[in-house]
Formats: sequence, structure tokens, C-alpha cells
Amino acid sequence: QVQLVESGGGLVQAGGSLRLSCAASGRTFSRYGMGWFRQAPGKEREFVAAASWSGATTYYADSVKGRFLISRDNVKDMVYLQMNNLNPEDTAVYYCAAARVRGSDPKNWSYDYWGQGTQVTVSS
Repeated sequence: QVQLVESGGGLVQAGGSLRLSCAASGRTFSRYGMGWFRQAPGKEREFVAAASWSGATTYYADSVKGRFLISRDNVKDMVYLQMNNLNPEDTAVYYCAAARVRGSDPKNWSYDYWGQGTQVTVSS
């Protein structure tokens, strides 16, 4: 069992930055790939970014590539999402998730554990 708690969401103006944090506890954190997802009102949950168990390999949705950066600290059992140059389309609840890695496409990993989410609102 892995427990995940996100923090760092809030209200920011377009062009601004936020850093989301996800604290993990429970089973060995470093065994899991870690992902960030988001869900906007009326829309399906979508993949944002993911990192391999070591953090050496990262993946991004095209919509955030070049603006967002995922990182993890396996000593502190933390994963982060640095979000830069935010725009109103980034407004959503952001979730972190822990996955058993299956193949090279993080959208196909088995995300067994999810946090409760943190709201990000970007005003124009």
C-alpha cells in the first residue's frame, strides 16, 4: 500500500508558475513509476507527466512539454511537478499516482495508488 498526498496547488495568473509536491508513504516508493494526471471540469482525466523509478527517464504530454518538469527524490519519497508559463487551459485538479511500470508508454502503466488531488486555477 502506498499513500500519496499532493500539495502546492492554488490560484495563479497566466504566465505564472507553481510547483506541486506529492509525498509518498508506505511501501517502497522507489519501486514505482510516478505520474501526474489532471482533470478539468467536464473533461476526462488526462496524463500530464511521468517519471521512471529512478527519475532518469521522464515523459510529458505534448500540451505541457517544455513548460512542465517532473522530478522525484527517492530519499525523501517525494515527487514534484514544476509548472511554468501556465495558461487557463491548465486549470484542473492535479493528481499524483504510483504505478507498476509496464512498457515504455506511461499511459499504459498500472497506476495502483492515487492521491486526493490538488486544485490548480490559472486566471487570464
